[in-house]
Amino acid sequence: MNGVSVSQDGGLLRVVLNRPDKLNAVDTPMLNELAARLGDAGADDTVRAVALTGAGRAFCSGGDLKGRDTDGAELAANDVVRAITTLPKPVVAGVHGPAVGYGCPLAMACDLVIAARSAYFQLAFSKVGLMPDGGATALLGAAIGRPRAARMALTAEKISAATAFEWGMISHVADDDNYQDELTGVVQHLAHGPTQSYRWIKQALAAATLAELSQVQAIEADGQAALIRTNDFGIGLRAFRDRRPPEFEGR
Repeated sequence: MNGVSVSQDGGLLRVVLNRPDKLNAVDTPMLNELAARLGDAGADDTVRAVALTGAGRAFCSGGDLKGRDTDGAELAANDVVRAITTLPKPVVAGVHGPAVGYGCPLAMACDLVIAARSAYFQLAFSKVGLMPDGGATALLGAAIGRPRAARMALTAEKISAATAFEWGMISHVADDDNYQDELTGVVQHLAHGPTQSYRWIKQALAAATLAELSQVQAIEADGQAALIRTNDFGIGLRAFRDRRPPEFEGR
């Protein structure tokens, strides 16, 4: 199903990014599929909580820079984040391995993030001459403040799960051996909880912290569209594909 697998266990909907050979890198069809499945969950009264995870060694390695199905990906990425933040049921991200590029705001859009201690988060966009998208600048700014969000966006530094938890970027960090048990316990608790209470909690928190999300996403989409046409992006993309450091020219 375009790189997304879905199954339901009672009130819990499990949504899995399922392109393990690509470290769950996303393209436009995959993003559209993900947004559609989340929309279905919002309209299905039998779904009371959603767990979002990745198959294989990663949560999500970002956009598929080596793929061809990427037209409109920046807008589709925004749709997925909005689907998560407006879903009237709790969404929990289970992160093991990398949550890189778009994988970072994808996790951050969720209400709770449970990360294995070996996981890490990285806004790697500037490594190829791009900028964060999907609402990353709003989501991270709300969670960890402007200085740390700028640090992640400008330096493309890898942030360990332990540091992400210390910064208030994620809600849970678990030792690798206990990660799956921790994730299962949290999502099952939510799937049996007061769904209507959760709906109002989500709505209030979004109003308090994400009122500018749509405006920020529009700026990011405009910026990404402009950056894709720059010389530096071409340099960064070739370097990424050749697995070597880029030598940007600033234009």
